Amino acid sequence: MAIALLLTVCFLFNSQPAAAKKRLPRLLVFSKTAGFRHDCIPAGKIAMIKLGQAHGFEVDTTEDASVFNTKNLKRYAAVLFLNTTGDVLNNEQQSAMEGYIHNGGGYMGIHAATDTEYGWPWYNKLAGAWFTSHPAQQNATLLVVDRNHEATRHLEEKWVRWDEWYNFKDLNPDVHVLIKIDESSYKGGENGGNHPMSWYHDFEGGRAFYTELGHTKESYTDQAYLQHVMGGLRYAMNLKTKK
Repeated sequence: MAIALLLTVCFLFNSQPAAAKKRLPRLLVFSKTAGFRHDCIPAGKIAMIKLGQAHGFEVDTTEDASVFNTKNLKRYAAVLFLNTTGDVLNNEQQSAMEGYIHNGGGYMGIHAATDTEYGWPWYNKLAGAWFTSHPAQQNATLLVVDRNHEATRHLEEKWVRWDEWYNFKDLNPDVHVLIKIDESSYKGGENGGNHPMSWYHDFEGGRAFYTELGHTKESYTDQAYLQHVMGGLRYAMNLKTKK
C-alpha cells in the first residue's frame, strides 16, 4: 500500500512540470506599414526572434492589426512597433492599445515607429515624438548622455555610426533621454543642440521605450545595436535587469 502511494506521488510530481511550467514572457512584434516600407523589416523580425531565444522570451510577429484587442494584448509583456508607418490601427484597436498600457503593458518603438499614427495624439505622447524629415544616410556622432540604463551601459560616451537620422516634432518633454545626436557631426539636423535619439518613460500605468536607430539591414546584425535594443526591451517588458 505504501509503495503504491509512493509511486502515485512520484508520478504526480513528475507529471507536474510540463503543465505547471512557468510561461515565458511574450513580445508582440508589429510591423504593419501604411506608408514607406523599410526593407530591413524582415531582418528586424529575425533579430527579435533570436533575441527572444537568447534571453528567454517568446516572440510573435504580425502585420495583422486585428490582434490589437483587449483579450489578445493581455498575453504580451510588451508590444514592439518595428518600423511601422502611417495609420495602422483603427479606433477600436487604438482604444485596446490605450487600455493595454493603462493596465501596465509595455511599448517599444524602433525608428519609423515615430512615423506612425499622426492623427492619434495619445500615441505621440506614448512614443515620445513624431518624425518630420531626414537627410541622406550618413555617419554621425551620438552622445550617450545616460549610461546607467541597460540600453546604454555598454556604450562609450560617443558612438559613431551610420544610419538614417530623423528630425522630430512634438517631442514629449516628460521622457528620460538616453542618447542625443551631435548635429555638428553630420548634415541635415534640424532640432538643434537638444536632438534626442533614444528615450524612455513610465506612461499612464505602463512603460515606453524608443530608439531612432534601426533603418539599415546591417543594424540587425550589429551587436552594439542589438544590445541597445535588448536593454530597451527589458525595460518595456518589465524584465529583471541583467546584472
